[in-house]
Amino acid sequence: MTSTDLTARQGSRSPGRPLSAELSEQLVAVAVDILADEGWGRLNSDRVAARARAGKAGIYRRWPTMSALVRHAVGGFDLVPRPADHGSLRDDLVALLQPWTRPLDKHERATASLVGAARHDDDLRAGLHEAVVTPLGAVLADLANRSAGRGRPVPAHRLDLLCTLVQALWWERYTAFAVPMTDAEVADLVDTVLLPVVSDS
Repeated sequence: MTSTDLTARQGSRSPGRPLSAELSEQLVAVAVDILADEGWGRLNSDRVAARARAGKAGIYRRWPTMSALVRHAVGGFDLVPRPADHGSLRDDLVALLQPWTRPLDKHERATASLVGAARHDDDLRAGLHEAVVTPLGAVLADLANRSAGRGRPVPAHRLDLLCTLVQALWWERYTAFAVPMTDAEVADLVDTVLLPVVSDS
């Protein structure tokens, strides 16, 4: 390695001590707890640092803003289940929506607290896109591919409509569904709202 290469490599290295992975995980966990229990409006660096027993500098060495920290946090959530093959698009969709039969878990509550603020914050909006929109689109495309393999293809424009509708319902659940749905209500939602979008009739 030449002296020029060595200088360049040293120049690209972050200053100071290496970041502690344990502290990073702790800061993320504290932020998620605050989001889930108290909401985005109560999240700030002072509270995160105090609960994590860390300095605020430790936060800002990792993330330049609270929004960046939250984007990192929600990017690690697994919010969209990929259902096993249940033999039909209808039953696959019912399985996809099974989480709606229980209250929101901690990660879902944390995500729900961001929906309003994300309209005005690029990092939060990107975080929600990465955590919900992208994986939801991928799962629905997978379910459509399964349906095509069974001899019942879903036209691209109807899959787009299905994605739009399911995504809207996903946000609705996060922000407005005070009581979990029953299994029968989930099945009725699929039968009367979602399936007609992809039906040939």
